[in-house]
Amino acid sequence: MPAFALPHWFPLSLRSPALPGRILTGLGWLTTPLSPDDYLGLVDPLLSARHPAGVVAAVRPETADASTLVIRPGRGWAGHRSGQYVPVGGELDGVWHWRTYSLTSAPDAPGGDVTITVKADPRGKVSPYLVHRAPPGTVLRLGPPQGEFVLPDPPPARMLFVTAGSGITPVMGMLRTLAGRSGPAPDVVLLHSAPGPDACLFRAELAGLAARVPWLRLHLRYTRTAGRLTVRDIGALCPDRLGRETWACGPAGLLDVVREHMARRKGAQERLHVESFRPAVPPAPAAGESGGRVRFGRSGVAAESPASVPLLETGESAGVPMPYGCRRGICFGCLVPLVDGRVRDLRTGHVHGEPGELIQTCVNGATGPLVLDV
Repeated sequence: MPAFALPHWFPLSLRSPALPGRILTGLGWLTTPLSPDDYLGLVDPLLSARHPAGVVAAVRPETADASTLVIRPGRGWAGHRSGQYVPVGGELDGVWHWRTYSLTSAPDAPGGDVTITVKADPRGKVSPYLVHRAPPGTVLRLGPPQGEFVLPDPPPARMLFVTAGSGITPVMGMLRTLAGRSGPAPDVVLLHSAPGPDACLFRAELAGLAARVPWLRLHLRYTRTAGRLTVRDIGALCPDRLGRETWACGPAGLLDVVREHMARRKGAQERLHVESFRPAVPPAPAAGESGGRVRFGRSGVAAESPASVPLLETGESAGVPMPYGCRRGICFGCLVPLVDGRVRDLRTGHVHGEPGELIQTCVNGATGPLVLDV
């Protein structure tokens, strides 16, 4: 979908991504229950701060079934840390579909562009579209960057990365960040597995970086001929691995191997950082937890909300005009301020809530009485 263009009559003061917040605040009373930002998003998605978006500037093929999308973020983008992932929404057949992808660019990339590298799943709908059919000019929605699988600042003196397949993507962002730093670099070992050279993401760039800088030792393993990485292989390729801060990302089998290896030495697990692409199983509500009565302050509506039901569904069932987006906890389009009470994250079981905190109503349930500002 091409980006929307601003009409010639649109005020110049509103064309800047740095639109003064006081203007939007002053217009708020005219646009209730929507916000001025909602209307700006209708004119041009890149102007929205509440629903950040970006436009695809370029698409670079990496392998036969993977591409890197260069995205120019709009006004709402607040930056990211190396190694984080981002929720990405694409409009297909009039419906927004959301997926999460690791950011492969350094946070301070030239021009402020960000990149994601997507591998097409032949059984999927979104990834084949992004890899093969999303032209430059396509507008994508962007959620807030997430994840703690990140590069520390400053980085540790000795680092080990163990990756396989698409697991290289968050690490690529870290390596690009390290390559752009001034001053001494840490000693880095990268063990990466791919089915073969033709399926190895960033193969040429990784080889070029290892040849150019003294701080990176690269070991590529092609599983079609050499088999999968084993505990013994890790020890042979990186003899001092137990003394290194370690990041591992990839399929469950690889992560099991790394965990088994680190479990053999006391203290090694504390230096292990793992990123898994498998979704976590949502925990059940605690015994005796029954939810609570939710009052929607501005709408003047109150309704009982069971502990396992998202607040978004409770509000909609009660006739409250609730903001929403992906309905999966990815896009943050459902944020509503909490006035009073506590909520439970239906994905993790974590109970939280402070007055004024913005609550994702699609993935949080009631844990006692509460008031929402909607």
